Amino acid sequence: MSENRAQCDECPEGTVRDARGRCVMPEVTFASFILSLNTSALFYMGDLPHPETGQRLVDREVAKHTIDTLTLLAEKTKGNLSHEEHELLASILYELKMRFVKLA
Repeated sequence: MSENRAQCDECPEGTVRDARGRCVMPEVTFASFILSLNTSALFYMGDLPHPETGQRLVDREVAKHTIDTLTLLAEKTKGNLSHEEHELLASILYELKMRFVKLA
């Protein structure tokens, strides 16, 4: 009975159920890594509220560092990404750079 109940309970934030019903961290993919950095940049540009306080934080230095990290990844992975990965990274970089310019 407790196994069935455990399967019905939601997993803690940031985890997902695996094939055996256990709460685990999601699989790391290039896309999930890029999306994670995107979320960080958006957070530090004040676009996303803090999940616990609801406050918005603006830290241009950290936001720029995250964008620079994505730029470095784009340069270092050039020619080694699938079409979808390349498009995802290019579009995220474009959007983040445009948002960053609006911050200034």
